[in-house]
Parts: sequence; structure tokens; C-alpha cells
Amino acid sequence: MSEPKKIILKSSDGETFFVDEAVAVESQTIKHMIEDDCADNEIPLPNVTSKILAKVIEYCKKHVEAGSDKDKNVTGVTEKDESLKSWDAEFVKVDQNTLFDLILAANYLNIKGLLDLTCQTVADMIKGKTPEEIRKTFNIKNDFTPEEEEEVRRENQWAFE
Repeated sequence: MSEPKKIILKSSDGETFFVDEAVAVESQTIKHMIEDDCADNEIPLPNVTSKILAKVIEYCKKHVEAGSDKDKNVTGVTEKDESLKSWDAEFVKVDQNTLFDLILAANYLNIKGLLDLTCQTVADMIKGKTPEEIRKTFNIKNDFTPEEEEEVRRENQWAFE
């Protein structure tokens, strides 16, 4: 069996990553660049730092491996799925800045699974919280005057019920 084709990805801070093509094409952006012959030497990713790119590659590798394991063993798929869900849950246990950078990278690289996972994590952080709690969680300054805030609450009363 021949060695899998490697794709070279270059982060915004100049670090290069040698990645199996199967892992790289988890990103629709990279897949299209390869299909359009834009990936001769290396693919520059000016919107993704090496720290975040390493995390994205880790996510893609795990999901490619999980997908190939599923092909080999149809029985026990639920066990594999549970294992992957558990891995995903651990994967997003990162600081807020990293989480937001992962969202931006997943969006830029068009990796739907990672974008869904990271956005759901933020949604879960917001769910059931008051506006004040959300501001505290995300360190958002309240720039409304008391009068403006009262008006917004009155106009959107349904959301506070």
C-alpha cells in the first residue's frame, strides 16, 4: 500500500504542517483548493494561527479515523459514536479565546462538524442565563443606559418570560 499523499498547510505565523490528504480535505476550503490545483507546494492559511491549526488538524484526524473505523466494523457503531462524542466534549474544553478562534477557523476552513460543535458549545454556555450572567460569562460591558435597557426589555418582553 502506498504512502498517503501529504498536503502542506502553512499557518498565519509561518509554521508548516504536513497532513494526510484525507485529513486535510475534511476542510471544504482546502478540498476545493486542491481540486482547483491551487495546492502545488503549500496551502497558506492566513486566518489561522499555528496553535489553532494544530487543534483543527487534531479534530480532523480523529474524525477521519473514526469514520474509517466505522467502515471496518458495522457492529458497535453506537459505541464508536459515543466514544467520538465523548472525545468531542473533551476537545472543546478550552479557554474562551481558543474556542472563539476555533469557531473562526472552522468557518474559514468550512469544516461543518467542527463549526457545529464549537457553536453548540457557546450556545450551551448561554442557555438558561440572564443577560447579566451572559455579560459576565463573556466579559461584555453593558453600554445601555437604564432607560435604553428598560425599553429593550419592554419591546422584547416575550424573550424574558
